[in-house]
Amino acid sequence: MGASHHDETERKYDVDAATVFPNLAEADGVHAVGKPLEHRLEAVYFDTPDLDLVRSGVTLRCRTGGTDAGWHLKLPAGTDTRTELREPLGGEEAAVPESLVLRVRPLTRGRALQPVATIETRRREYPLHDVGGAVMALVADDSVHAERLGGDREELVWREWEVELVAGTAHLLDVVERRLLEAGATVATIGSKLARVLGELPESAGSTAPPGKEASVERLLAAQLRKHLDRLLEQDAGVRAERTEAVHRVRIAARRLRSVLTTFRPLLDTTVTDPVREELRWLGEEFARARDAQVLRDHLGAVLAAEPPELVVGAVEVRLDEELGAAYVSGREAAVRALDSERYVRLLGSLEQLSTSPPLRSDGDRPARKVMPGLLARDVKRLRRAVRAIEAAAAPTDRDPAFHEARKKAKRLRYAAESAVPVLGKRARSLAADTKKIQEILGIHQDTVVARQRLREYGMQAHLDGQNAFTFGRLHALEQARAEQAEADFERQWRTFRKKQVRRWV
Repeated sequence: MGASHHDETERKYDVDAATVFPNLAEADGVHAVGKPLEHRLEAVYFDTPDLDLVRSGVTLRCRTGGTDAGWHLKLPAGTDTRTELREPLGGEEAAVPESLVLRVRPLTRGRALQPVATIETRRREYPLHDVGGAVMALVADDSVHAERLGGDREELVWREWEVELVAGTAHLLDVVERRLLEAGATVATIGSKLARVLGELPESAGSTAPPGKEASVERLLAAQLRKHLDRLLEQDAGVRAERTEAVHRVRIAARRLRSVLTTFRPLLDTTVTDPVREELRWLGEEFARARDAQVLRDHLGAVLAAEPPELVVGAVEVRLDEELGAAYVSGREAAVRALDSERYVRLLGSLEQLSTSPPLRSDGDRPARKVMPGLLARDVKRLRRAVRAIEAAAAPTDRDPAFHEARKKAKRLRYAAESAVPVLGKRARSLAADTKKIQEILGIHQDTVVARQRLREYGMQAHLDGQNAFTFGRLHALEQARAEQAEADFERQWRTFRKKQVRRWV
């Protein structure tokens, strides 16, 4: 058996040892409860000495017994849901498979993985069937004996119920939950068996509480770096679990980190931070091809679907799917290679160090509310200069790059304003909201630039292949119209922004 992965949606409940398991056949939508199966499960959980995995909501175990014996890596994927990656046991049960070591390396930074807990479970598992006989969910009645390993070894014994969806819906979870609660269970306050065994963890060196209004510059900067580093690691796991939206979110996290270092740059030791900014730029570029193909494919697919059938001539949809689909696949492969690289691991280590001890040359102890207005004013001026460059651009070939530069400056200002919200409150929030409107309009414009370039290429290739290129030309014209509308929208929005925000900050 090779490696596999699937999304696991489940809920857990605490229950006393003497509580009687209810008859779930009476639950709405459950046609029958199958004969229970008995399992004896033994698992060894692995983590670093500092418990880096469990701090990130990740668990890694080697389990024997039951129907899914092997190595399991569980990654957070949303409410009630986790993505589980599996590897077979192999020859040495104590040796973590290299593929899973690679998956968690962004969290471990190469630190050794070791056993941290053992958990033995006597499980009585009830399948819930629909009217056609299909299994909708599995309900487990678990008696658990666990031991925390290490210097402070501790044994725990408890009972819990667990409901895992198979082919059912979230509604079934709600229905079954009502029956379990009526029987005397309570919703589990701890999300996993391992977390219960390990108990409350001491704060790690890099943990950062949200900054208050009187936070220092150093405190605000450290909190922002920590926040976006955590998001980067979260979306890293999403990319590896093949969640499509995670590709875009990795880019956002990298851009936000770079923006923080850029905004605070006048106060920082740039010999330390500028190389990190360049590495964040590299990471964003590695994800750009997949994201651009994904956005363009979705947009052009929607435009094409809205066209009258008589105006769709030739194999336009096929060419778009093939070209952009291949670009997405190759781009995603490049992105995953970047995540698997030593270069990326070094970047994470640098970001960890910066978030723990920002290399400030000045103003580190000053209240951030007194320093941030000046930093934001600098970014407002940069955006204003970029807009002047648009106005000065005479040739159409110069205007598109100028709009793109203004978009980047608007995005930087928006991120900077959002980072200042904890200390500046409503004033920074207003700046961020107004800048976001400009950024989104300019984003549409840049999307049309990319779309027109691709459509021209595809139309020319269709012509060379002896196919009718009419529809590609029509799509190009529609994108040109969308660009012109975006330019008009930008001019209106900029007038409003200039009156409201530029005068306030500059």
